[in-house]
Amino acid sequence: MNFTQRLSQIIREQDSLLCIGLDPDIRRIPAKMANSADPLYNFCSEIIERTLHTAAAYKLNLAFFESEGSKGWAALEKLIQIIPDTVLTIADAKRGDIGTSSEMYARAILDKLNFDAVTVNPYMGKDSVEPFLRQSDKGAFVLCLTSNPGNRDFQYFRDGDGAKTLHSHVAKTVLGWNQNENCGLVVGATQPEELQSIRKAAPELPFLIPGVGTQGGDLKAAVLNGTDASGGLALFNVSRGIIYKSSERDFAEAAKREAETLRDQINEFRKMKARS
Repeated sequence: MNFTQRLSQIIREQDSLLCIGLDPDIRRIPAKMANSADPLYNFCSEIIERTLHTAAAYKLNLAFFESEGSKGWAALEKLIQIIPDTVLTIADAKRGDIGTSSEMYARAILDKLNFDAVTVNPYMGKDSVEPFLRQSDKGAFVLCLTSNPGNRDFQYFRDGDGAKTLHSHVAKTVLGWNQNENCGLVVGATQPEELQSIRKAAPELPFLIPGVGTQGGDLKAAVLNGTDASGGLALFNVSRGIIYKSSERDFAEAAKREAETLRDQINEFRKMKARS
């Protein structure tokens, strides 16, 4: 089973397009837990335990673990081991380097840590991304149009005729890299018209869609514009809006309630799309 097939199966079995982002900032987790021996693991494991029934994927942002040194890396390794294969694990690493360096990044993330997928930066071209695509059951979500304000510095750059943006060129190029059916695109929810255009250009690629919630992307527009014709093949990532719903000891229960609400809202918008 290739990566895209597995993603579709998980979406169907979990009845969810929700991706929960685990960005555990030691400064924001409950004080008692922050002072424990293994704060990142303790915080994230409680979130996972309470929200597992709502999610199709968990996206772990490596920066928040790497910033804590060896203890953070150890927490990351333990967390990957407790997430069952009923959901996907995505390393939000945004890697991208020349061949041998990318090979080592791919080995570390996909083989040693055993993530199912990773976010990658295509700026250095196909040879920098290819090591992440060698295993058909492992996926790579390529940065296409991100949700941050600075995306206009480069991603909207147009060719000489003004007909093609850089982000549209990325989408078209990644389609050509998809021989193993394990390529996806990162497309932000904060640009709904562009999201719709990229979906039309790449109807068969999975999308990882950040930017709803705290970053201000409209969830309804993102679902209607970002899913495929059947209302699937997309993951809507929410991080801070779920894991920091409460700063008190009930943080995991609050995360559970918010995740359930978001999952149900996404599914309602999927039904709306199917009826249109």
